[in-house]
Amino acid sequence: MLLKIHPDNPGTRQVKTAVETLGKGGLVIIPTDTIYALACDISSSKAIEQIARIKGVKKAKANFSFLFYDLSQLSEYTKPIPNEVFKLMKSTLPGPYTFILNANNNIPKIFQSNKKTIGIRIPDNNIVASIIKELGNPIMSTSIHDEDEIIEYTTDPGLIYEKYKNLVDVVIDGGFGDNIPSTIIDCTGETIEVIREGKGEI
Repeated sequence: MLLKIHPDNPGTRQVKTAVETLGKGGLVIIPTDTIYALACDISSSKAIEQIARIKGVKKAKANFSFLFYDLSQLSEYTKPIPNEVFKLMKSTLPGPYTFILNANNNIPKIFQSNKKTIGIRIPDNNIVASIIKELGNPIMSTSIHDEDEIIEYTTDPGLIYEKYKNLVDVVIDGGFGDNIPSTIIDCTGETIEVIREGKGEI
């Protein structure tokens, strides 16, 4: 299904359709404040396995990001966050940044692995924010393009639908996406380190 949702004022009915799909373990392609992403409910092990298969990676080794509505749920999935890291996140989020944090014991259960870190995103995008808020928990996501090259289908939801319509349940058309990924900031060591410069300013 190609589901058109207004980027500034997401319709309640359309958001509910996306939420119901995620809640049933379905796969949804969503717009973000950077590029379009493949997403699922973090509580669906089967959906996570499907995404790993589409991406051609093993679930236990996958570096998928968790998308949150705000910072209030972080403690459910991360170890205590140092004050300077929390201040940095609070000053830059919502925005085009991925923060790598130390994971607590809930993450290995979700991925059925010994995963020790988690990538956190709070995109500045009304559609995603509405979906996560209505769902009531974070969603897992991964970009749908090769970060080494810019391909047209990553920006046009119509072309994305044509490519992925047989692999996912819903493709959300929230307008043309960006083709620059998020800036990745690693906060798991003694110092904060930028490991990829993307759309977010350093």
